Amino acid sequence: MKKTILIAVALINLNFFSAFFCSKNSFRIKGWEGASCSAQTISGGLFHSIFLCNNNIPKSCGWNFSGQLGDGTNTDQSTPVQVSSLAGIIAIAAGGNHSLYLKNDGTVWACGQNDNGQLGDGTILDKSIPVQVSSLSGITAIAVGAFHQSLFLKNDGTVWTCGYNGGGELGDGTTIERHTPVQVTSLSGIVAMAGGEFHSLFLKSDGSVWACGLNQYGELGNGTTNTDSTPVQINSLSGITAIAAGRWNSLFLKNDSTVWACGYNGAGQLGDGTTVDKYTPVQVSSLNAIKSIAGGHDHSLFLQKNGTVWACGWNGVGQLGDGTTTDRHTPVQVTSLSAITAIAGGFAHSIFQKNDGTVWTCGDNGHGQLGNGTTNADSTPVQVIDLCTLATALETNSNENDVSIFPNPCTFRTTISTNKEIKNATIKIVDILGNEVTPLLGRGARSEVFSGKEIIIEKGELRAGVYFVQIISEKKIIVKEKIVIQ
Repeated sequence: MKKTILIAVALINLNFFSAFFCSKNSFRIKGWEGASCSAQTISGGLFHSIFLCNNNIPKSCGWNFSGQLGDGTNTDQSTPVQVSSLAGIIAIAAGGNHSLYLKNDGTVWACGQNDNGQLGDGTILDKSIPVQVSSLSGITAIAVGAFHQSLFLKNDGTVWTCGYNGGGELGDGTTIERHTPVQVTSLSGIVAMAGGEFHSLFLKSDGSVWACGLNQYGELGNGTTNTDSTPVQINSLSGITAIAAGRWNSLFLKNDSTVWACGYNGAGQLGDGTTVDKYTPVQVSSLNAIKSIAGGHDHSLFLQKNGTVWACGWNGVGQLGDGTTTDRHTPVQVTSLSAITAIAGGFAHSIFQKNDGTVWTCGDNGHGQLGNGTTNADSTPVQVIDLCTLATALETNSNENDVSIFPNPCTFRTTISTNKEIKNATIKIVDILGNEVTPLLGRGARSEVFSGKEIIIEKGELRAGVYFVQIISEKKIIVKEKIVIQ
């Protein structure tokens, strides 16, 4: 029997210190049960965690000193509580001590620490209930830096930023702190963003990576330690499909499913078997078939296509999840985890979502950020309790119809490829509101019926936005994909 497939595609994954292409998204439309961007349903901050329910309402737990849980208090929570006054949320991002939420109308809301203007509301006052980020609309993705910066991707491919800018990490050509969003200089065609402590990364639709900010450990990956307040290209990288940032390091996922890294390596977070900093990207050892990456403070997480998770770097409180507190210089497998669809890294904790919608955590728990009702650290994953139902994948990749899609997001056209020939299939495309649109199929295949191992979808007259693709063969849905058009 053929199975429905929900594949990891596009948008971005949002974590503390990181953002990257992800496998699931919280969009839910009529006829499309489940979800498709896992990393947008879990996110880890300094000492707090955020979860996005499948009713598009977020919950949070952990440290709440600055109001980053968004529940109107400053009280820590060891199990998830509902974020106040928010609904219709489609993406979340947990910063050091602040949180961002993207609504389905393209606006962004923020709460928590605001001493550098990272909430983007024009003030430097902390907020315990989310407030709207000023002068922003048409936002399709959000990301955060370690503590003090926020990043916003517009539907025209431009990036806007606010918050601390002492290292030039806002990318506007200055080192001036910004309390409302400003545009990153000379960047367009961006499809993903990532923020470290004092640096930012940007992925273009052509697979190139650009970086700005502080560069004392080589985190900008351009072979120098020179700070740049406007984005510079990492010339040694191409074919990149996902990016992530740690505190002072950067991670890159290539289209061949290998991972590359640069920057600070004192705990082995680059995963190359050494503790030597790298000024240009080096390959992470012994990893293949990777589909998602995430960065914590000084640790790195990698999700394989088979649903297992691997980790390296700092492990002082068990954040690598291997049952020890021993630092690892090459990736080790996280204990007792399988069927994982999403990963997220916090300061010293890690978050994992399974394909059944349950969430598991490990590492530091001094403020209840593991969400299991205690404040005890755990070096092996424990289940988050009292959590809403998260959007989940209908299924992982099938050997029968393994699917890839590239580029995604796309500007002109994108290709869906399968490892098994599809015969006499039909294709259906709907927008985020559930309205069916007419597909424009490339290479002369203008009919909605096709056969073969790949199908090219052209932008044609489609407006920029998120679309959902069904491929149906023998009256069964054999592929479900999400495509972002820019």
